[in-house]
Amino acid sequence: MRWRLLGGAALLVLILDQAAKWKIASFLAPWDVFPLTDFFNLVHVRNRGAAFGFLNSPDISWQFWLFGAAAFLALGIICLVADKADEKEKPLFCGLGAIAGGALGNLLDRIRFRAVIDFLDLHYDGWHWPAFNLADVAICAGAFITALFLLRSRRPPLPRPYARSQGSGR
Repeated sequence: MRWRLLGGAALLVLILDQAAKWKIASFLAPWDVFPLTDFFNLVHVRNRGAAFGFLNSPDISWQFWLFGAAAFLALGIICLVADKADEKEKPLFCGLGAIAGGALGNLLDRIRFRAVIDFLDLHYDGWHWPAFNLADVAICAGAFITALFLLRSRRPPLPRPYARSQGSGR
């Protein structure tokens, strides 16, 4: 059950993210802007860096490897946590699946384009929040769901390896 929930959430996020990015790339040329409201635009931005444009520079070539490795590390940790968690912890698996799907969506972009396609642009009075995409939204929402679940949970999701046994007397 845990892998169906996690995998289903990840696949749903991955499909929605990639479909939205494909539509934006077919509708807007890079750096084009399509205003929707007074505070929201669709844009087509290629981000070689991380969140908020961190390390987004064409002069840096190693960020591809850094963020690719970070995605694989995150996926490994997600699998470890999911494997050790109680089967009944469905919100945890959904949150982890959203994070995994977002990480995979952005990783797929990095492999295909050496950059991530960002297309959601919120702005107010000339100030723009850095552009983002559905994968980023899923990662944030999944992290929020996972953190909320862990904070409300009465026990840790992973066994404590160094906890003393009750009968040890030490």
